[in-house]
Amino acid sequence: MRCKTIGATFILLLMTQVISAQENSGSAPLRPGVHLKNDAPSRTKEQKEYDKAIDREYRSKLKEIPDAGKRDPWANIRPTPPAAAKNTQ
Repeated sequence: MRCKTIGATFILLLMTQVISAQENSGSAPLRPGVHLKNDAPSRTKEQKEYDKAIDREYRSKLKEIPDAGKRDPWANIRPTPPAAAKNTQ
């Protein structure tokens, strides 16, 4: 029983070493969909301008939203605070 456990542990260690060695070597990843490096191509000038235009429009729309001031959603539920007692000495 003990021999099987030691053997399984040894195999597990070897597998993790192989996986980490392949990830560091730059070869194709073993797990599809998991990318450790930024392999995405950089955005073109047109895409960057489009992103800036969308961001400008988004910011302008945010400025159109009226500022409603401070809101208290619990105002109807919270009891009113007691009046401060005067000290007469």
